Amino acid sequence: MELKAMNTRTAKTSFQHLRGLKLAALALGSSIVLAGCAGNPPTEQYAVTQSAVNSAVSAGGTEFAAVEMKAAQDKFKQAEIAMHDKNYEQAKKLAEQAEWDARVAERKAQAAKAEKAVQDAKQGVQDLRDEGLRSAQ
Repeated sequence: MELKAMNTRTAKTSFQHLRGLKLAALALGSSIVLAGCAGNPPTEQYAVTQSAVNSAVSAGGTEFAAVEMKAAQDKFKQAEIAMHDKNYEQAKKLAEQAEWDARVAERKAQAAKAEKAVQDAKQGVQDLRDEGLRSAQ
């Protein structure tokens, strides 16, 4: 009986010790994450946004999605200013918005180009039909 009581007490003590370690690790991890967000420049997001803006320009965003492209470029410039002012939270927010505006501009440009290709193909088919009808007569 005495042995059983000792085993139970030891098991409870190790469980409580393990639980305490888990809580301490969670608290430490949370504080590191929160501290990391406050003071680090969002360089990764900035690079992703710059790439998205460049892709949108390459896809023809300035021609086919001018409004979205301008919004992306303006927000990206504002993000640069916020980075320079060390307002990293605002810089990240603006960079994320600029990234999505650029992605929308890129998709709209791709869609417009595809639509133009479809119209050109339809016109080519119509021209062939007309030519076939002329030569048949």
